[in-house]
Amino acid sequence: MRIPAHSVCTAIRDDIVSGVFERGSRLTEELLARRYGVSRVPVREALRTLESEGFVVTRRHAGACVAEPTELEAADLLEVRTLLEPLGAARAAQRRTEAHLKVLRGLVRLGQDRARRGEGEDLRSLGGWFHETLAQASGSPGLIALLTQLRHKTAWMYAVDQPARPVDSWAEHGAIVDAVARGDAERARALAAHHAERAAAAHRLRRTGRQARPPVAARAGRVRTSQHPVNTAGVRN
Repeated sequence: MRIPAHSVCTAIRDDIVSGVFERGSRLTEELLARRYGVSRVPVREALRTLESEGFVVTRRHAGACVAEPTELEAADLLEVRTLLEPLGAARAAQRRTEAHLKVLRGLVRLGQDRARRGEGEDLRSLGGWFHETLAQASGSPGLIALLTQLRHKTAWMYAVDQPARPVDSWAEHGAIVDAVARGDAERARALAAHHAERAAAAHRLRRTGRQARPPVAARAGRVRTSQHPVNTAGVRN
């Protein structure tokens, strides 16, 4: 069975973002192939992709390592995201389908319900799904790819505080969807820009693993318990 490189890439990226692989740590093809139950070929391809995305760097005498972004790089990344998300909302107002609107409205209803109940963990997942769907509604493959990469990288670099009033945040989501549904690109852009600026203020840089490094035994246990095979659903033998 040949496992697609993009499946391996997703698995490695998820483990980098979640902190299983600490910043600066080596990523050997042998270790990764064993971890995900694949050959070295898809691992090699995945590492090239992750290097192009900025998650991995290649160092002389060390090979592939998890990147160590600076505070300035992290700040630039967040600023770029706040600029691109309003563009995505404006494009969505021009290109969305009824299917996109149905999903967006459903997410807003769920988000408003969970916000009233104070179910914070659900809100975090729903918020990510909302912004992913809004980006998809832009109908621009290049913009969708950029926004997806930015979401992954900000999740890696930043922790996000829950808004003091989640109900207000989901009211903003609802207003954006209303503008998108009416095809009002400028209002969708303005509302998304306001929302993105408010959200950016809640981001806090994560402390790196080198600053708060757990004992070796704890690290080994964490890697073992988080180890998972690559999802091979739909892969042809």
